[in-house]
Amino acid sequence: MMHAYAPLDPTAHPPTLAPDYKSSLKRAPLEPLVRIPQTPTEATGPDDWRCILGHAVADLTKEHAGAPIGERIVVTGRVLEEGGRPVRETLVEIWQANSAGRYLHPVDQHDAPLDPNFTGVGRLITDDEGRYRFYTIEPGAYPWRNHRNAWRPKHIHFSVMGPAFATRLVTQMYFPGDPLIAIDPIAQSVPKDALERLIARFDLGVTEEGFALGYVFDIVLRGAGATPLG
Repeated sequence: MMHAYAPLDPTAHPPTLAPDYKSSLKRAPLEPLVRIPQTPTEATGPDDWRCILGHAVADLTKEHAGAPIGERIVVTGRVLEEGGRPVRETLVEIWQANSAGRYLHPVDQHDAPLDPNFTGVGRLITDDEGRYRFYTIEPGAYPWRNHRNAWRPKHIHFSVMGPAFATRLVTQMYFPGDPLIAIDPIAQSVPKDALERLIARFDLGVTEEGFALGYVFDIVLRGAGATPLG
């Protein structure tokens, strides 16, 4: 099935060039972007994301023999199309640092311990209401050398495919009350009115008594109220 999509709203997404975010100086295109026509290549996707997914990993705290170190959290929300329609049966992936602020990746040489019981990667398929739910560990902040004494806020990366390949959204979820958000060049490159859409909402109803704090993070792929790319 073909899907037609509105162009990205420039008021919702960070610019390709954000001088305070030093990596963007090398990555930003030198010429204006060109919007390509939507053909079947851009506007179609597989009938069943499970053929790509493999087995789901919805509980990142139970991937190993032991329990990971850190505060357990539940992260849930809905994936929505423009107009608020739920995106059913679609692929959601997350990746994150451990509770000490370190990724399980050879490039990450931050002087913080790895956790042998935490891989930091999850994936699942949304239900009929477009809902997802992950159990994980609250990630730690980490230094990133963008400027003097630079630290990234605690965050979880999300990739959402939407109903077609052209709708893939990669974004970040931040935690409420984190003081590093206000001084982080990546977060601050997002238009002010849209930044709040990247901050999860603490929810006592999602919180599981004696086990894990709960956060809600809805993701809107396009249109008014779109979740910023980043």
